[in-house]
Amino acid sequence: MAPTDPINPPGEPAPSLLEGRLWVDGCFDFFHHGHAGAVVQARQLGTELYVGVHSDEAILENKGPTVMTLRERLLATDACRWVTKSVAYAPYVTQLDWISHFGCKYVVHGDDITSDSSGEDCYRFVKAANRFKVVKRTPSISTTDLVGRMLLCTRTHFIKDLERVLEGDEGHGTQEEKKKVGEEMKERIRLYATDETAKNPGADVWFWKGDEKKEECNEERGVFRELFKGIGPKPGQRVVYVDGGFDLFSSGHIEFLRLVTQKEEELAREEGWYSQQAVEERKGKGADYGPAFVVAGVHDDEVINREKGVNYPIMNVFERGLCVLQCKYISAVVFGAPFKPTKSYLTSLPWGTPDAVYHGPTSFMPHTEDVYAVPKEMGIYKEIGNHDYEEVNAGTIVQRIMKSRDLYEARQKAKGMKADIEAAHRERELLEEQQRQKEEAIAAQKE
Repeated sequence: MAPTDPINPPGEPAPSLLEGRLWVDGCFDFFHHGHAGAVVQARQLGTELYVGVHSDEAILENKGPTVMTLRERLLATDACRWVTKSVAYAPYVTQLDWISHFGCKYVVHGDDITSDSSGEDCYRFVKAANRFKVVKRTPSISTTDLVGRMLLCTRTHFIKDLERVLEGDEGHGTQEEKKKVGEEMKERIRLYATDETAKNPGADVWFWKGDEKKEECNEERGVFRELFKGIGPKPGQRVVYVDGGFDLFSSGHIEFLRLVTQKEEELAREEGWYSQQAVEERKGKGADYGPAFVVAGVHDDEVINREKGVNYPIMNVFERGLCVLQCKYISAVVFGAPFKPTKSYLTSLPWGTPDAVYHGPTSFMPHTEDVYAVPKEMGIYKEIGNHDYEEVNAGTIVQRIMKSRDLYEARQKAKGMKADIEAAHRERELLEEQQRQKEEAIAAQKE
């Protein structure tokens, strides 16, 4: 499937409002797990989810400069497994006629206020029409937070051992607080590992931990442990392995994963996967499915920082894993995957030895040693060629920020000022609601 072309017009209006078709909108600047958190919760409320993406110009006017272009942001929303359709040029202040055009009865947003350049609530019109639903905002993450990490070069977000954090054995605070945080993080992983309905198990989630001592052959060994069981490979699917840091999960990663899926589909087509008989056989056992089961190995923070230095990764392993899990091209995730996939690692993967190991055209983490020497020796190594987004990675995103540092620092400052205005609007709304309740109580007493 080709990425959305933002030039495409909205199309013919929907014949009617559909109860199960919901709308979310936003900037979705380097689409992160906070965005995905709102999307997955919205998807749980209906059967279809349309995602409106604001233009670069509208965002600049109301919020500040974007880091990613409209095309890059659309590529990201298209790749989210819970999104039915992406819609470009959605108005910054959500309009009733716009969402009605697409047949969406309700708009879904987090429990925080989003305001336009004048400080007014962007959802005031849909709220007044009782066509607004609220979900919980993902705590401790936003595009603004991530830009702050880049500008300040902080490293406090790093996680030493994710498995221990999830068990409440590592982190900040009391033992009880650590347990609570660990359970919340574990629940978030489970949610992001759901299927396209956001209600059933989808992706498999595993940990891999390497032995501290290497074998005499200098090959790192380790142990796999299951966190969440998903659907698993279906009959006839090829198991495909990819790995990386997936830091600031963006268009470069997404396009690579899309092309991996496309390559596997082309191979399957040659072997008759899409013949009428094969399709009918699969449908006879349930819904049809694709030919590839894609496993993504996600490196630990320490591994990436050892290779890149400074304060990379900008996102910690938990955040990066969530970003990968929400992507529709992924079937399973292995947290803590080794930087160099060894034979013992590949042959002991829970889904069996992969049929192919894919790598992209460029590397954000250059290495003197051939990291993929083993897959090449095994005859399973495949490479994705050049593509339009191959240069987009965590490094180039940071460069974009630093190139316009003054603009983004102004955006950070403006964000704080907007927060004060938004707080004033919330206080006004609260007072109005209290006044309304008071008047209703007086009226009831008179009756």
